Amino acid sequence: MPLVTRNIEPRHVCRQTIPSNIRSELECVTNISLANIIRQLGSLSKYAEDVFGELFVQAGAFAIRVNTLGESHTDTKSDVVFLVSLQAITTRKAFRSSLTQDQQLFTRPSLPAPVQDTYTVCDPPPPLNDLSKYREDGKEALKFYTDPSYFFDLWKEKMLQDTKDIMKEKRKHRDEAQSTHKSSWHPQYSLCDGHLPGQFSTFWFANGCCLCVWVCLCVWRRDCSFWTKLSAAMCLSWPSNRKYLA
Repeated sequence: MPLVTRNIEPRHVCRQTIPSNIRSELECVTNISLANIIRQLGSLSKYAEDVFGELFVQAGAFAIRVNTLGESHTDTKSDVVFLVSLQAITTRKAFRSSLTQDQQLFTRPSLPAPVQDTYTVCDPPPPLNDLSKYREDGKEALKFYTDPSYFFDLWKEKMLQDTKDIMKEKRKHRDEAQSTHKSSWHPQYSLCDGHLPGQFSTFWFANGCCLCVWVCLCVWRRDCSFWTKLSAAMCLSWPSNRKYLA
């Protein structure tokens, strides 16, 4: 449905009831028609002033944008840097433009003056908010009659649901990647579960034998440098048993 921005009043020039005490009806109709035509011309002149006022504001905003664009173009020409080496080109930070998205285009302050006047002349909604205190669900009674924020709330819920779906999909892919990475790991063996491979068992058995021999020798000879020789024994026994870990 088209929205008429400016209505010229009165719409009907000659449609008016003639009083009963008028003797010359033709003269009365002529005077009424001329008066209504003058009112239409006054309404037209008012709307013409509004139109030219809006054009003036838009032309001023356009001039500001053109001046800003010219200044940025001048700054770009004066700050030109010639990159001769490939390294300088690759190390230079990439250009990234910042786009400003227009929001809230149909708010109350953004309404044109004629539409605002028409909105002011309209009849207000009935005082249904007085019945809100009798509702048990806590909702406003007026929103069942008119709700200007309905479409915004509907769009907001859709955006939030889309964001939740995207986060859920990302979490699903991340969990799948982690499970795939874990499945590629080798199983960890514990010393207490009794599931050690053969090479580990042989390695620890050989080192244990060497350790027991060195302990017995140190006790028999009553040597005070027990820990030094014990460390040396472990260092000497390690290369000889490294083949079990291959």
